[in-house]
This record gives sequence, C-alpha cells and structure tokens, in this order.
Amino acid sequence: MVPDRSAPSLLRAVGLLADGPTPWDRPMPTVGAGVFVVELAAPVPTAPLELTRVGKWLERVPELRLDGERPTSKGLAARLAAFWLPSQPVLYVGSSTTSVSRKVAAIRETTLGDRRPTSAGYWLATLRLPAGARVWWAATTATEEYEDAVLSAFADGVSDDERAALPDPTTVLPFAVLARPTGERKATGLTGSLLPEPAKPVPKPVTRIVELPDADADGAHDEAKRGRRPAPGRGAGRVASAAAYAAQGSPRKAPEEAVHVSPEGLARLQAELAELQAKRPEVVARIATAREHGDLKENAEYHAAREEQGFLEGRIRSLEAKLRVAVVVEPTERGARVELGSRVRVEVDGDEVDLQVVGMAEADGKAGRISSASPVGAALLGRKVGDAVTVVTPGGDVRYEILAVD
Repeated sequence: MVPDRSAPSLLRAVGLLADGPTPWDRPMPTVGAGVFVVELAAPVPTAPLELTRVGKWLERVPELRLDGERPTSKGLAARLAAFWLPSQPVLYVGSSTTSVSRKVAAIRETTLGDRRPTSAGYWLATLRLPAGARVWWAATTATEEYEDAVLSAFADGVSDDERAALPDPTTVLPFAVLARPTGERKATGLTGSLLPEPAKPVPKPVTRIVELPDADADGAHDEAKRGRRPAPGRGAGRVASAAAYAAQGSPRKAPEEAVHVSPEGLARLQAELAELQAKRPEVVARIATAREHGDLKENAEYHAAREEQGFLEGRIRSLEAKLRVAVVVEPTERGARVELGSRVRVEVDGDEVDLQVVGMAEADGKAGRISSASPVGAALLGRKVGDAVTVVTPGGDVRYEILAVD
C-alpha cells in the first residue's frame, strides 16, 4: 500500500483539521490566520520547470549566482530540478498570522525575482503547474509552530533513497520551501536570487554650525577625548583572509566588513560552530518527541524545545556570518609589541593580570580576552614590555604596566 503523503494527511498528522481544497489558480475563500499547503493532484516524476521563466529570472536579476558563478538557464534549471522529490505531491508549506488567502494571492502575484508582494515560495513561479494543483489549509493562531510541525511530518515521509539523492540531504523540505521557521536552510548554492530592496531616499542633511573655543578649532581637544589611534604599523599585525590562512596563501587586505580574529580565535569559532551543528539532530528529536504530547499551542515542552532550537540556529547563523568575513591577523614579531592575538601580563593596582588582546568577535572578559576596540585593548596595542599606559574610566584613572608580551 502506497503511504498517504497528501496535504490533508500532513495536516491531520499534526492535529489540524484540513479545509479545502481550492485550485491554485483561483481565488481562495476568505481565510484568517493559519497554515496552508500547496500540492499537486498526484506526484510527478520530474520537476515541471518552465525554462523560459528561468531564463527571464536570470535576465531580471543580474546578481544571481550559482555556487559563486553566473549560471546558464539550463544550469540553474538543473540545480532546481535536483531538489525535486518524485514521490511527493506537496510543493510548499506556509503560514500567515493574518490571512492565508491574502498570503496565497501574494505568492501568485509576485514576479519571479521580486521581493514584493512576497518572496515566500518563489520557486513555485519556476514551475508550469499541471491541472489539479491546489491549496489546502487549516485555521490556527499557532501558525509558526504548526508550520514547523507540518514540515517535520513531511520530512518523515521522505524515503532514505530520495533523501540521499538531494543536493542537501540534511535539510529535507518541500520543493519550494527554502527554510524552516526556526532558520534551518537547505543549501541550494544560490545567492542574489532576488532583486535588492529599492534604495530609500537619503534625507537632506541638516547643516549645523557649532562654535568651538580657539584651542579646539583644529580638533585637538576632540582627539584627546577619543584617545590616540595606534600609528601605522603598530599593532596591525600581518593580515590574511581565513581561507587564505587555512591554505597558507599570501596575505591580503581585509574588506571593510571583515571580522578580525587571531589564529586561535578562528579555531575557537570553527570548533563552536561544529559543536552547535552536531547538536541539531538532538534538538530536532526533542521537538518531535514533544510534538507527540498534544496541542502545540499549550505544549510547554514543545515550546521550550523550539525556543532552544531558535537560539541554536541564531548562534549558528551568527558564527557562519563571522566566518564568512573572518580575517586572520598574525603577529609580525611575536613578543616584540602588543598586537592582535598577543597575550599580555600587566600589573594593575599591585596585582598581575593575564590578558589577551583579540578582535571583537572573540572577546570574552571572563576568559581574559579583551577586544582591541575596548579602552584597555586600544591602549595596549603597539606597546612593549616596560611601557605603562593609563586608561581613563568612570571610576578614575587606571595604570597598566606591561610585564610580558607573548
């Protein structure tokens, strides 16, 4: 007997009452908040992609890239087709906190590549949907929870063989779903697939004239307030991108948005990311177990597990973002002067304290890692053993004498 993988079956599996269907190409009846599922009347073996639509998508979005390269229409269509699941009729699962009918209408009306009215489910626009495509829905105010539950039920119905054939077998979602509500995204290799948001008009600057005392006219007073910046070559270190560092390539100048890290800091960030990614299956299993205990809206165990998953995915995204622009800074001459990554022993009020000057991304006061952008870190940069610096704090001036640099 063939398992029932239909939209009504998925909605019933999570405790919702399925309503509908409405043909995909027709207006839906007025529906309030809830979850909806777009499906075919029956599974089809290959993706019904419309190559002309894919080509127009490429023309409209010049920044679209596939694995970092500008693709051809056929190459892009082939990648989309690789995510097709031949045994599954369900194409998309979504939700709306206000009106399911308006959300579905917005999806149908959005031109491929646009962000408005909505970019949700935009892969649907690449398909030539056969007759019988339809929308089912279920009313609920716990929209995000049930959307996530339906997606989990969908993944449970995908066979091991189909899962293994996907470009990303770890995050199994319906064809037109690119991410779960909790932030897990399937790795499509696509970037820049939507047009950028229209630039907002820049407000006309308001000119203000401020009279300064004569002594401040050249900015000397302001500079004293901000603190002296290290001279070129002091505390700068030798800089290389994380990728180049790993490959032992030549250093290059960091981009403006780069995150500076020490070699040890890069290793710490990579280790934390690997640890959090390894925890994903455990949290997903806890959510699945909690889901079996009843109504999701009142299920405290389910909400606790979902909240943990949200924090986990948020931290993973943060680490991935930092590592994408990470720039490794190595000391030019270890021990000569304080640079990014240097370990410093200082004397403060008669006590000896061990510090490490690091980038903002790896700063941790409890572990003795201070940011190079902090008042103490900035004051220490470029100094050598025997130097003393005074840092102005709200509680008074604090003197740091450098005893050792490593």
